[in-house]
Amino acid sequence: MTDRMTVGHLYAGKIAPAGIRTNAGRQSKANDTNFEEILQSNFVKFSQHAEMRLRQRGIQMGPEQLSKLETAIDKAAAKGAKESLVLMPDTALIVNIKNRMVVTAMDQSSMKEHVFTQIDSAIVLT
Repeated sequence: MTDRMTVGHLYAGKIAPAGIRTNAGRQSKANDTNFEEILQSNFVKFSQHAEMRLRQRGIQMGPEQLSKLETAIDKAAAKGAKESLVLMPDTALIVNIKNRMVVTAMDQSSMKEHVFTQIDSAIVLT
């Protein structure tokens, strides 16, 4: 640390003038793309199959339910889950945790006598 810091300066390194292009300018575009990918990866997505099942079965997902689902996915990811069954009061969802994607959805009547396979965890939401 040989650079001097003075009061009122936030950046101790050298800053290139605005008119000169540097490699740092090119990297910021790459960082913007990464930020956008990260931002998009934090939202829950629905596969075409899941969207079709939601429509067929008349299942409505409100903002509160989506918020709870996002929180459940975060918790499952923290525990190392890969494919989870998410049980809500009237709905069951199979979610791919890594992709944050709902794979399929079932209403309460479709859940009767149904066996859930290829899951490694279950999350019960109230």
